[in-house]
Amino acid sequence: MAQATQEFGDWPLKRLMTEVCGSGHKSADDLTRAQATEAFERILAGEPDPTTLGAFWLSNRWKRNTPEELGAYVDVMCERVEYAEPDVDPVDCGANYDGKGRTAILGVAAGAVAAAAGTPVVVHSGDRVPTQKQDAYKHVLDELGVHTELTPADSADMVDETGFGFYYQPAFNPAIDDLFDRRDQMGVRSFVNTVETLANPAGASTHLGSFYHLAFAKKVVDTFVESEFHDLDRVLMFQGMEGYDDVRPGYTKVAEWDAGDGEEAGSEGASFDDFEIETAEYGMDLEEEDLAVDDVAAESAEITEAVLAGERDGAFADAVAVNAALRIYAGEDADSIEEGLDAAREAIDDGSAYEVLEELREF
Repeated sequence: MAQATQEFGDWPLKRLMTEVCGSGHKSADDLTRAQATEAFERILAGEPDPTTLGAFWLSNRWKRNTPEELGAYVDVMCERVEYAEPDVDPVDCGANYDGKGRTAILGVAAGAVAAAAGTPVVVHSGDRVPTQKQDAYKHVLDELGVHTELTPADSADMVDETGFGFYYQPAFNPAIDDLFDRRDQMGVRSFVNTVETLANPAGASTHLGSFYHLAFAKKVVDTFVESEFHDLDRVLMFQGMEGYDDVRPGYTKVAEWDAGDGEEAGSEGASFDDFEIETAEYGMDLEEEDLAVDDVAAESAEITEAVLAGERDGAFADAVAVNAALRIYAGEDADSIEEGLDAAREAIDDGSAYEVLEELREF
């Protein structure tokens, strides 16, 4: 223990549990930035025993992490990420890495449409990450015949050549990938599931994500503000299906943040706004059940190809267009969601969206 203390500092996870965060969700204290930094450094170095690590992750889950803690965890992770920035500045899509199990993944199709309309898009995922270990971006792209197990440099080239890029977590974020087995034994999500989506491997200035409740969107914005590594200009988040970055049909909320000056630069500042939309007003007049599939990866790939080729209309085509519009709007290549929708539909109608898919297959 003396060696560990000398290497890391004075706060092994067991001490943090005993003196700070392990007394239950009502009485636990939050970690300081220094404590959170040291804790995650120890975790990524493999120092805590499995029992202590599991208890620490659960205590963080019960008490709920603060943006200061999450910002520290993000920064420790980002020190170990291999970044590869394309020449263009894409929209970074941070979907949950443990995937979807009931509804189609629309982000590949929406990203290709946005790219064809002039908004570069980056997506990233692992390979059946705990806890759900369901289908994610990688599996849809695999079904489409697109190479996914790329180096970060190759992923950056993919963005520049096609307008759409996929970054593979084991390649750009091996420190988090090394936690797979311990996370798998937990059986529930930990803060790792949150911070891995914020890695931003392409160094984009805009992040697009999703939330179940508005409070989480505010926490993500404040986490980016607390992060000393990231320096984003813009965050757009909306209520997503299954926690993914596919907008929920019907009444939903959108949260929008632009970096501002002053003391209140986060979710409490004037640069943060949230508003309500009805997706039916944008042609997405359907229920979530209308987007359900039996085989998420295979059917999502079939839907993607058919929509991009202009061979499928109806619920899935409408949902792809709206999701593409949100990406175009996030990238500030449209002044409104309506304008983004017009650009998205044009990219599908003139065949340029399908050309992006063909370029991805050839890459």
